[in-house]
Amino acid sequence: MTTESLLREQRRTLADGGLRGSVLVRDLRTGEELGIDPDTELPVASLVKVPLALATVERIRRGELDGAAALEVRPGEVTSPGPTGLSRFRHPARIAVDDLLYLSTCLSDGTAADTLFGLTPPARVTEILHGMGVRGIVVRHTTGALNDTPAERFDAADAHLAQALAIDAGTGGRGHRVPQLDVTRANSGTARAYTDLLEALWRPSAIHPEAAARVRGLMADNLLRHRLAPDFASDLSTWSSKTGTLLNLRHEIGVVEHADGQCFAVAVLTESRVPAATQPGADALMGRVARTLRDELRRHWRGR
Repeated sequence: MTTESLLREQRRTLADGGLRGSVLVRDLRTGEELGIDPDTELPVASLVKVPLALATVERIRRGELDGAAALEVRPGEVTSPGPTGLSRFRHPARIAVDDLLYLSTCLSDGTAADTLFGLTPPARVTEILHGMGVRGIVVRHTTGALNDTPAERFDAADAHLAQALAIDAGTGGRGHRVPQLDVTRANSGTARAYTDLLEALWRPSAIHPEAAARVRGLMADNLLRHRLAPDFASDLSTWSSKTGTLLNLRHEIGVVEHADGQCFAVAVLTESRVPAATQPGADALMGRVARTLRDELRRHWRGR
């Protein structure tokens, strides 16, 4: 099978599973890559926490922030309710900036992320990224906005209505009646831009090695590993990643490092056409498609 036919087949596979995808897999040793619509811009949901982490650790490295400084978080001031993390706390807590980084990146804790955004606002995060040569990712709002969508306004029995609105209320120019799904108003990016960010973290040049290593460590400790990890983690490889989920959006970015020295950056950003919040089959499909592209790149390397 030619590479072109392989990509067509994988695009059909995603479509048959109800997904539109923006996918890119890049060999970080050779620069070779394979992708499916890798320049399609999408809202990025919790993937924004990786740029936030990078901006925060860079400011700590510069001495602009103190990682040991403790900030008070009060339950009544929580802006990002969620199933885990600080939004579940019943009492005020004092938490160091370094520990907020862990909660935000590794547990995808929205309250921790928004506390960090209080130190480094969205526009400043974008500015720091651009200063490091990473383009194509725009941070416009905090994560609190991700918890003010139609999904929060319907009862559980009617949750499918929010999914249907997410699927049907978009425009051809990627605008949307739901602000968090409108690429002109939401935090946005592409599979290529996030792959560029991963390459900059694993092969640092403009990013200081100390800051890059810190973010790599956070991604390695990510606890949400239900989506691509089953296809990339093994006894002979490590998988460092971050997921993002909002309404019909399902994303994951990560880097797989193999014991033989091969290293691949993977970015899979998708939107579902199926009005259901829980779709384990879609998660598994994302992993299979990404792994197929990775396997093809490995075949190229071995064929040299």
